[in-house]
Amino acid sequence: MGQTTAEKIFKAHLRDEPFPGTRVLDIDRVLCHEITTPVAIADLQWRGKDRVFDKTKIKAVIDHVTPSKDSKTALQAKMLRDWARRHDINDFFDIGHNGVCHAIFPEKGYIRPGFTVIMGDSHTCTHGAFGAFAAGVGTTDLEVGMLKGVCAFREPKTIRVNLNGKLAKGVYAKDAILYVIGQLGVNGATDRVIEFHGPVVEVMTMDARMTLCNMAIEAGGTSGICQPDAVTVDYLWPFIQDEFASKEAALADYSQWRADADADYDRVLDFDLSAIGPQVTFDYKPDCVKPVSALAGTRVDQVYIGSCTNGRLEDLRVAAEILKGKQIAATVRGIVSPATPKIFQEAMQEGLIDIFMQAGFCVTNPTCGACLGMSNGVLAEGEVCASTTNRNFSGRMGKGGMVHLMSPATAAATALTGVITDAATLS
Repeated sequence: MGQTTAEKIFKAHLRDEPFPGTRVLDIDRVLCHEITTPVAIADLQWRGKDRVFDKTKIKAVIDHVTPSKDSKTALQAKMLRDWARRHDINDFFDIGHNGVCHAIFPEKGYIRPGFTVIMGDSHTCTHGAFGAFAAGVGTTDLEVGMLKGVCAFREPKTIRVNLNGKLAKGVYAKDAILYVIGQLGVNGATDRVIEFHGPVVEVMTMDARMTLCNMAIEAGGTSGICQPDAVTVDYLWPFIQDEFASKEAALADYSQWRADADADYDRVLDFDLSAIGPQVTFDYKPDCVKPVSALAGTRVDQVYIGSCTNGRLEDLRVAAEILKGKQIAATVRGIVSPATPKIFQEAMQEGLIDIFMQAGFCVTNPTCGACLGMSNGVLAEGEVCASTTNRNFSGRMGKGGMVHLMSPATAAATALTGVITDAATLS
């Protein structure tokens, strides 16, 4: 019997099997940010174990509230900053160099096919886009990862999701994953890996695949995984060109992590995405999904474009194309946050930032702040936000606020009209 991608990675990284169904894995990357890591740092200090297993395998960033907005967030940042300096962690990104964690770490080439990756952040599943096993973990697991370089997981079961057909013009990866979550439900993939296959995935860019895997957790998935292929190699080539004689050699090596044709899956689900249009959430769960047409005309107060889901360059390009030469509605606050300094710079060079500002958007530094209602775009009670983020829980962006999740295209169109709008209806 063949193996899934997760099974192959687990087998290659197995350190111990202390209980039936439990696997202790060696970890290739421990990622850290200033919201969840300081708790782990403080506990390790209290236990007299203030050390790290391998400083080259730990990557850290201040991204959730940056610059700090108050004394509490300043202390969190200081704890991470001091810890990184104490342990000589070179890959630490502070203010001026920092970006949203799940955008900046792949951008730096830190994630590779076949890797095991953990972080104290639920959207760590983003990194599975590279054919890695990447999962968000709790404080205790994060501590052990930082200290020992291992983490315990249940034996993986995988749901294979085949995305068939071809996305229509104006339909994007965000629409695809919202549709899938709407079909699966928020508990549909609990304690499962979601392995994405099919012609829709094969033609996606790495940015789009990261959007897809980013929201696997919203269906309960431990990790989302795409198959490593030539697209993966092209993205990673600047970082791996000294390791392989050619791209073909890299592809041959990375192909070992592709699922076998006869792999055994917990479930196999087929979705034909040819007929779907842009999607949007309603209510307070990510599986509350309808076509944008069903919510057209719903008033919004704020439009937010950014986050680890849709703050990458191709997202900004899509939104800017719709906004170019136009003004957002007078009733709307438009906020855009490029996910990394590199993306910000490239967006400036392409004239995208100018388009956003001329349209009436506020352009902020890279930060997660608005996504989780901590800074740079918090909602007041009763306000509504059209957002390219990944979570629409009650109070997510501010107590009493409502969040509608959508693609950058739908968000840009909505900013222009002040109500939820399918971008296709503007042309």
